[in-house]
Amino acid sequence: MRLENKKVIALVEDEFEDLELWYPVLRLREEGATVDLVGKEAKKKYIGKYGVPAESDYAFDEVKAEDYDGILVPGGWAPDKLRRYPEVIKMVTHMNDAKKPIGQICHAGWVLISAGILRGKKVTSTPGIKDDMTNAGSLWFDEPVVTDGHIISSRRPPDLPPYVKEYADVLAD
Repeated sequence: MRLENKKVIALVEDEFEDLELWYPVLRLREEGATVDLVGKEAKKKYIGKYGVPAESDYAFDEVKAEDYDGILVPGGWAPDKLRRYPEVIKMVTHMNDAKKPIGQICHAGWVLISAGILRGKKVTSTPGIKDDMTNAGSLWFDEPVVTDGHIISSRRPPDLPPYVKEYADVLAD
């Protein structure tokens, strides 16, 4: 239970990629972390791309990023919505400034782009947003997981095992 005293925000919005939300949440909980699902509204049921629901524990305005040890941004189409919320950008920016682990997979890079934190960072993502990532100033690699300090990035669901292991390792340190 190496993560038993760690608290993580898992952002949620409709059309999240089901595995990219739930796999990290469940794995981190298995290692003892408290993982709160945080969306625009508290106690709202958000529906993933493939129909798997996720009920938010809290609303964006009910949490303080400084009370958490890390944040996870799922992929799917949710990141295109999440990046439009000033509260999300504020949370991600706080995590970046505090050098706390930021996990992003697939299209989640869009949120980090909107937060303006990728310049000079080594990252990966779904190849579909490679141009967006490089235009934001990052160095993009086609690898299952890329870690640059506190930013842990991954491409797609088959990469979830090494991605979540790496995120947990960074969170544990």
